[in-house]
Amino acid sequence: MTDYTVESNKVETSDGVKLHTRLFKPREEAEIKGSNFVIVLVHPYSVLGGCQALLKGIAAGLACNGYRAVTFDMRGAGKSTGRPSLTGFAEIKDVIAVCKWVCDNLSADRILLVGSSAGAPIAGSAVDEITEVVGYVSIGYPFGMIASILFGRHHKGILQSPKPKIFIMGTRDGFTSVKQLQNKLSSAAGRVETQLIEGASHFQMEGPAFDAQMVNIILTFLGTL
Repeated sequence: MTDYTVESNKVETSDGVKLHTRLFKPREEAEIKGSNFVIVLVHPYSVLGGCQALLKGIAAGLACNGYRAVTFDMRGAGKSTGRPSLTGFAEIKDVIAVCKWVCDNLSADRILLVGSSAGAPIAGSAVDEITEVVGYVSIGYPFGMIASILFGRHHKGILQSPKPKIFIMGTRDGFTSVKQLQNKLSSAAGRVETQLIEGASHFQMEGPAFDAQMVNIILTFLGTL
């Protein structure tokens, strides 16, 4: 028997897309830490096969540590309706809808947004659109020149947000160099932290081998909010 349970739900966006959503939570209600706190995770690029299943390990790890975590398939991914967009701007509506559902149905008024790969710029653009979001975690934000062709217009949203944020990246990330990350974050507003994973590549960071490490970093960051 696992130390957590999973519930599936459907969440509708403002433009009528139905999102397949999963809630991970401790098996016993009494074990929930911060009854008003939920972590919402945004998966990698749908166009390249990204889906909420990639975040199951992190969500389960957070639930085993007492926190409620929500994953979801963005439009056009998995069992969700609609079509994915190339630039991720339509998907901002998906993040906003899920966060609204979390507040309305889970009695939450504090949300930590976590974005992985292309999910990081999408989540970053939603941070200041949602009052209840109190912090942001990026796993492998694609700041590099080639990735910026698709996601460059998202940069401003998170870099100008005053909310606390942490950027986790492998030192061998093929989309963003350590220098590019540092240059981008040098002008960022608010409290900014970085966590470099020595020797890790971009797609390795999305794999299960790094789930436990991601959970520990997120939990440490949570303790500062």
